[in-house]
Amino acid sequence: MTDGLAEIGIVNFPGAQLAAVLGMTDLLATAGQLAGRTEKGQAGSLLRISHWEWKSGEASPVRVFDTVADTVGSPDVLVLPPGLGAPVTREDAAPFAGWLRERHACGTALGSVCKGAFLLGETGLLSGRTVTTHWTYEEEFQARFPETRVDVDRLLIDDGDILTAGGVMAWTDMALRLVDRFLGAAVMLDTARAFLIDPPGREQSYYSAFSPRLNHGDAPILRVQLWLQETGARSLALQALVERSGLEERTFLRRFQKATGLATTEYVQRLRVGRSRTLLQEGTLTGDQVAWEVGYTDPGAFRKVFAKIVGLTPAEYRKRFRT
Repeated sequence: MTDGLAEIGIVNFPGAQLAAVLGMTDLLATAGQLAGRTEKGQAGSLLRISHWEWKSGEASPVRVFDTVADTVGSPDVLVLPPGLGAPVTREDAAPFAGWLRERHACGTALGSVCKGAFLLGETGLLSGRTVTTHWTYEEEFQARFPETRVDVDRLLIDDGDILTAGGVMAWTDMALRLVDRFLGAAVMLDTARAFLIDPPGREQSYYSAFSPRLNHGDAPILRVQLWLQETGARSLALQALVERSGLEERTFLRRFQKATGLATTEYVQRLRVGRSRTLLQEGTLTGDQVAWEVGYTDPGAFRKVFAKIVGLTPAEYRKRFRT
């Protein structure tokens, strides 16, 4: 901190979404002003926001914008916003990766939003960590950073020194989490109300659709997957899956897990829940009828599985997303 102000730096790397850079700046500045008004005799903001860019000829990224006049101090947090287009390449990430590692070693927390996680991954600091990114980039991220665990059901993961957020618009969740950290829950809630956005607590699983892996090259497993898709995964009998594959049971289970990343039971559950989402959003069936329609004879078991995968009960999901 400088002069008692927590500094949050936003890194404008190649391909970064400027709308997120500016949006975070506005939200954080507003939070700082709201906090300043609650302090007796205090005027102005209680947060410092800076922007950082790499310029040709410079050894590392430099401060290009600051809400405080002087340039002394180091950010308490550096945030990598979401990117536009393809994830940042290793070449474009190189001028930032070493600098981010150095800042982290000096006590600066690092955060990423959506595809900003690819730049954060290039630092090597995510090895052994559990992080999140946009759910459509799960496989690409996992392939590029195999030592990192990816949980795309989570919208925001806060490990203290490393924070990652999932979707493109999750910069609002990241910013509010940082407001909570430095200015407290009351200011965070005031800021959320001022911007008419939900406070942290949502999960990416509310929005992400199940996208099964189909390009793994294992023909017997693909045959089973397509059959499950065609039949709505109503049958969970292991013997039926094994017979469809033409493999021995132990071989089938091992190859199915390797090809899809899921056990057969988990895979079928996700297919069923995916179909139930559509029925809850667009249809008029009751929750129990939806359970029966997607293959569950026990509505209670269906509700339990749905809540585990989505993070909401079927009733809560319908209320929130019904078209």
